[in-house]
Amino acid sequence: MFLSVFDLFKIGIGPSSSHTMGPMTAAARFLDEVAGNDWPRPAGVKVDRLGASLHGSLAYTGIGHGSDRAVMLGLAGLTPQTVDPDQADGIAGRINAEKRISPPGHPS
Repeated sequence: MFLSVFDLFKIGIGPSSSHTMGPMTAAARFLDEVAGNDWPRPAGVKVDRLGASLHGSLAYTGIGHGSDRAVMLGLAGLTPQTVDPDQADGIAGRINAEKRISPPGHPS
């Protein structure tokens, strides 16, 4: 069986991809759950706002390792596979300035 270095290591936005890929993926999956019809909520109820908390090593190193930015990008509908690293800082800066995340395909 042939293995590539890309099978062993995942490349993501940094500075610590181990602290960005997981949070970004989790936030994007949560976004998909909220948008889906399977999420338990009364009919007609829409999400107005949400909060996110980091725990453990993600909380201790969050800003320094980019976990906070990764969660924002994930809630904006981006994943480690779809985010353009050259645009990530600009997107996160806009979210911080506007205090609003408007993911594509989701009502805002």
